[in-house]
Amino acid sequence: MATITELEAYLDDARVAPEVFDLRPDYRALLLAVDGIEPGESDERSEDLLVRAERAAVAALAAQPVEELPHVAAWREAYRAFGAKPQRTRNSLEALTRRAETGLPRVNRLTDIYNAISVIHQLPLGGEDLQRYRGAPRLTRADGTEAFDTASGGESVIERPDAGEVVWGDDEGVTCRRWNWRQGRRTALTDSTRTALFILDALEPLTDAALTAAADDLAEALGHLGPDITIARRVLANTSN
Repeated sequence: MATITELEAYLDDARVAPEVFDLRPDYRALLLAVDGIEPGESDERSEDLLVRAERAAVAALAAQPVEELPHVAAWREAYRAFGAKPQRTRNSLEALTRRAETGLPRVNRLTDIYNAISVIHQLPLGGEDLQRYRGAPRLTRADGTEAFDTASGGESVIERPDAGEVVWGDDEGVTCRRWNWRQGRRTALTDSTRTALFILDALEPLTDAALTAAADDLAEALGHLGPDITIARRVLANTSN
């Protein structure tokens, strides 16, 4: 079991490269490192969250199209800034919100929780198996040589990100392409994950208070996944202004 001191020390090494803040000075990442998770199937608590998320999506989309939702629109703009086409590669928030209107997937209680929080609070939220990480997480702009472990046609393949693409990674390679578009297989959450890293992504107009509220709700929900849950958090933000 990891102690709070160990989790905090790990998060202390997380970094966002200056060139990412040059692209979007308003970017903030709130990281949660969580230990003591007891894996389990979808349950009543996770189902309640998913139903809340689906209802929230239906209400939001009754007023405007998904691409005009404020935070979705901000992420579409960010994707264009580094050369991605948001109509073809949708950020995780937009992809989940589109699915929520007709029903979110039921995977396991850990995945269900963070998918639901993402939709309810309208922000991209990624979950990773921390025990599969090699070194601390860092957000950079790729040079195009990094390795990304994924699948194509049912087969394992190694892809390379586009030069200039914004990617999360560790010492071994890319863990998530295009900021928050597609997570790699190497560090993906599984049915046996006990230690996880969650990354909550924010751009204006999402406020710091809204980002904190999302993290609080996520932490509260994760706290029910075992008797010895330990959670550390850290915010990475632009300090040059």
